[in-house]
Amino acid sequence: MLVSLHVKNMALIREAEVEFGEGLNIMTGETGAGKSIVIGAVNIALGTGSFRDYVPEDAEYALVELVFSTENETVRRLMEEQEIPFEDGEVIIARRYKGGRSVSKVNGETVPVSFVREIAAELIDIHGQHEHQSLLYEKNHLKILDEFAGEAMAQKLALCREQCRAYRSAKKQLEEADAGDAARAKELDFLKFELNEIESAALTDGEDEELESEYRRMSNGQKILEALSETAGLTGAGGLSGAGDQISRALRAFGTAALYDESLGELERTLSDLESMLNDFNRELSGYMDDFSFDARQLQETEERLNLINRLKTKYGNSIEKILAAAREKSERIGILSNYEEYLADLRESCQKSRKQLEQTAGEISRMRKSCAAQLAREIQAALVDLNFLDVRFEIAFRELEEPGENGKDEVSFVISMNPGLPLKPLASVASGGELSRIMLALKAVMAERDAIGTLIFDEIDSGISGRTAQKVSEKMAVISRRHQVLCITHLAQIASMADHHFIIEKKPADSKTVTNIGLLSEEESIAELARILGGAKITQTVLDSAREMKELAKNAKKY
Repeated sequence: MLVSLHVKNMALIREAEVEFGEGLNIMTGETGAGKSIVIGAVNIALGTGSFRDYVPEDAEYALVELVFSTENETVRRLMEEQEIPFEDGEVIIARRYKGGRSVSKVNGETVPVSFVREIAAELIDIHGQHEHQSLLYEKNHLKILDEFAGEAMAQKLALCREQCRAYRSAKKQLEEADAGDAARAKELDFLKFELNEIESAALTDGEDEELESEYRRMSNGQKILEALSETAGLTGAGGLSGAGDQISRALRAFGTAALYDESLGELERTLSDLESMLNDFNRELSGYMDDFSFDARQLQETEERLNLINRLKTKYGNSIEKILAAAREKSERIGILSNYEEYLADLRESCQKSRKQLEQTAGEISRMRKSCAAQLAREIQAALVDLNFLDVRFEIAFRELEEPGENGKDEVSFVISMNPGLPLKPLASVASGGELSRIMLALKAVMAERDAIGTLIFDEIDSGISGRTAQKVSEKMAVISRRHQVLCITHLAQIASMADHHFIIEKKPADSKTVTNIGLLSEEESIAELARILGGAKITQTVLDSAREMKELAKNAKKY
């Protein structure tokens, strides 16, 4: 359930914190008091709304925070996958806006908005003022039916989507493969040419790196010899007078001093080691210079080999490994084209097999849907009767697609007749806005019995209704609130009277400004608010008595 809502710097709300309770939480207030801000704030926190429409220009930042208490295992799994702490079933979703940017956090950890939406789908279901219009689109009817069918349907649909993708891939591969003989012959000749080009190069792994190193050495041979000759002159390699000769002289001179002072022995040994190391270096340098040679022909051959490899890299991949992989792929394709009829036969068999598997799964899905559709239609019709559709008939009509897709082979539509003797027709051609709102409430009531979502929010579900119908709607809301926490914004006293927790949203002056406050009403304050809704500008004792009676009747109705 939603434990609390904390809002700061949202439209007319400077700062407000609301603690909700179990059962039916009702919010009422004058038109324009800011009731829509509450729903807007919740949507923003859950990643489906934007701060831009709500943050005052003079506000440095804005914040919305929701605290949930849940035992939902899916939420637990999602939190664990993201390594987000989840203790005592508490989920804190916060979204902060500053400097034109917003940041979302869950239990103190920064997360992408997509993750917030994912866990929100398991925690809360928001029915906005215009959501009932979604019932006019038949694509949503199939989704509703599949949700009603539950986990078994979800598993079948996942299999169906996988099989559909496999079938489409096999079908596309077959269509592309079924080209003319001339095109295949042309492709075969070209592939053979490319394969011969690669194979004739006789490439070996790592060859390019070795050639590049050798080419760099040979192409800079003169510079290498000049640098080495200078080095030999300075160090005394090859018997030349240089550093080696100087160190030998220094060692002899230092040895004389060491004869008279034993403490110089360590320094003498160091100088001796230096002489030995330099002599070793000079010997190796002289050997390298004696062996160093290159000729123009070898340099040209190395350059030509590198140019060949680089051309192949340009055509087939930027490494010898990728060139050889391309050769293997071309060889496999040549094998296919050389035995094409056999290849086509295998593709046709694979395509037919994929199509058969898809049709089988789609058929199973269709049978499951039709079975569930009958039950869903009965439950929705019963819920509609509870909402004062006394002579209503509700059914789910099926149409079969020519070819199964990712959702099977069915198209479904909700059809209804609201008067005796009238035929069943699609919702779009029969129901008004107020009737659609009630139909959506009936649907929510039926679905709420099966889902694990703890909190339902209804934003002015009472649009376009009054009298006996309003009373029926209030009773249905009370029934839903027995199994789920319900938050409802309403302007009807019949619904407000059913509140387990009644909140008032009102505008008040503060520091030369108008601000919106949200407060929990006591029972007497709730009765006074009911009287305001009933009586308008002038509240008489008669209106107060009516409000009190309405509250008592609501209490009695909720006992059953």
